[in-house]
Amino acid sequence: MEAASVAEVVRQVRRIEIVANRAVNDLFAGEYHSVFRGRGMEFDEVREYQPGDDIRSIDWNVTARAGAPFVKRYREERELTVLFAVDVSASGAFGSGREPRRVAIAKCAAMLMFSALKNHDKVGLFTFADAPRDFFPARKGKGAVLRLVRELLSLDASSGATNLAAALDTLNKLQKRRSVVFLFSDFLPTDPAAASGFTERTLASTASRHDLIAVRVLDRREREIGDHGLVAFEDLESGARLELDTGSARVRAWLRERFARDAQRVQQVCRRAGVDLLPLDLPDPARAGHGGRDPILDAFGKGLLALFRKREQRR
Repeated sequence: MEAASVAEVVRQVRRIEIVANRAVNDLFAGEYHSVFRGRGMEFDEVREYQPGDDIRSIDWNVTARAGAPFVKRYREERELTVLFAVDVSASGAFGSGREPRRVAIAKCAAMLMFSALKNHDKVGLFTFADAPRDFFPARKGKGAVLRLVRELLSLDASSGATNLAAALDTLNKLQKRRSVVFLFSDFLPTDPAAASGFTERTLASTASRHDLIAVRVLDRREREIGDHGLVAFEDLESGARLELDTGSARVRAWLRERFARDAQRVQQVCRRAGVDLLPLDLPDPARAGHGGRDPILDAFGKGLLALFRKREQRR
């Protein structure tokens, strides 16, 4: 990477650190801490038995030595490992605003990373496209968070399509310890016959090992095409080209219907696999968010709040 590029990435990391921290404090301070359970129970202390204590918790060795009943006490281990699995395939370069999808994903991931930092959790990163790419094992601390944000911003969208099946299979082998996994992708194409590997079986395999949350990041131009006359479309991952007359109401209706079917399939696959889905339709980053907040993080934060509260209700 050239020096100018490095300097720009450093500036971007600093800007994202500021806006992500602000979003964490403004939008869901405290929510993150309560919604994810720790990885288990750890021993806390031994104390004398009190009426109402579960007799199954009696420590018989201590009881025998002391001549009076003592019980073991445990507390929930709050430390989590939070892993970000990010699709860096060619479609990440698309963006109808000033920023491509990959930068929007970096912002959203940073928001969660700074939440994890406040909770003293570990954060890691796994990137993939047509094949698994880089794996950064989970670490604690601000330095670890800033490094991962820098890595995400430094990545150019890879050539080729998304192979989700190969990515999650590799992730399952690399990440042995149960973790919270945020999976960022556009999940295109969703056709089960396509090579993307977006299937119930693929997702369920990872969801059985980890707390998997799928974040589908789509640009507004992917869900709604305006009247722009004859337009040439190109699939960034396959290179296929198609010309459509967007001036035709019938063509625009067909595109909306196709998007609706696509969204419905994503929801169905995630539901059947037991995976929480957070759909994120990217707003125009040129528009100021409420109170001057970043509009992308504003939208993402509101979606997270709704998801967090739904998970709390399931407990």
